[in-house]
Amino acid sequence: MPDDAAAARAAAEEESAFAHPPVDPDATSAYGAHPDQVIDFYAPRAAPEAVVPLVVVLHGGAWRARHDRRHITPFADYLARRGFAVANIEYRRGGAPLIPEQNAGDGTPPAGRWPDTFDDVAAALEALPALVREALPQADPRRTVLTGHSAGGHLALWAAARHVLPADSPWRTERPAPLRGVVALAPIADLEVAEKLDVCGNASLQLLGGHDTFAERRPFADPVLLLPTGIATTLVQGRTDAEVPQAVAESYAAAAAKAGEVVGLTLLEDVGHFPLIDPAADACAVVAEEIAQLAW
Repeated sequence: MPDDAAAARAAAEEESAFAHPPVDPDATSAYGAHPDQVIDFYAPRAAPEAVVPLVVVLHGGAWRARHDRRHITPFADYLARRGFAVANIEYRRGGAPLIPEQNAGDGTPPAGRWPDTFDDVAAALEALPALVREALPQADPRRTVLTGHSAGGHLALWAAARHVLPADSPWRTERPAPLRGVVALAPIADLEVAEKLDVCGNASLQLLGGHDTFAERRPFADPVLLLPTGIATTLVQGRTDAEVPQAVAESYAAAAAKAGEVVGLTLLEDVGHFPLIDPAADACAVVAEEIAQLAW
């Protein structure tokens, strides 16, 4: 496909994904004092009294503040309409440029806040069981699936791997998270490969604080270095994704195989970055099915 046609299709996919109005949650709970330390809850729309799996969602947006959880609420509502209980996590992201080299060069704010972004995801997951019991009593915590899109896919893979973090990591847990699995959607799953491909304007470099700290912090933050996890994991990736190219997911899957772990990699033909979270796209139904296969 010519470059102009590919760009036009990618733009149309993005427009479709962002055309849905935000969907208000059924409840919101705080897991900390900062305004971004909140979790939105969506009750299952079908058979609301039934005990159902819980899907925990981490949104994307290159770990930058201009993209918050609201853009993924139509996806959260879609999953609720498919019969899941859903928890949509917010977390602190990069704001105004703080370090010159973290600026993408075009006025784009830096990606992520170290260590705040990771602090928040860890704290949210630790607070989640108690908050779910109150907000979504129909959710079965034994059937929890963690999912995330793009930068959120990175955070989902990272959160599921905290038990294999270095011993001196403040986020390390003593045992694996009680998950049925992870479904990572076009994840930034290998920060080094993502940086080489300039994914989201050096977002991976910015997330870890710049050139001076990138290598030092990678072992604490890069999912590709945190294998094997022992947790069932599936990656869903569009073959025509120009935002987070297929090579990033393939690198993670290859590293998992080298570590002796089988990671599913579902590649979707003629699908870019945003249809994975677009309720109007066929790819979104594929994502829901991948989640269901792990949840049930």
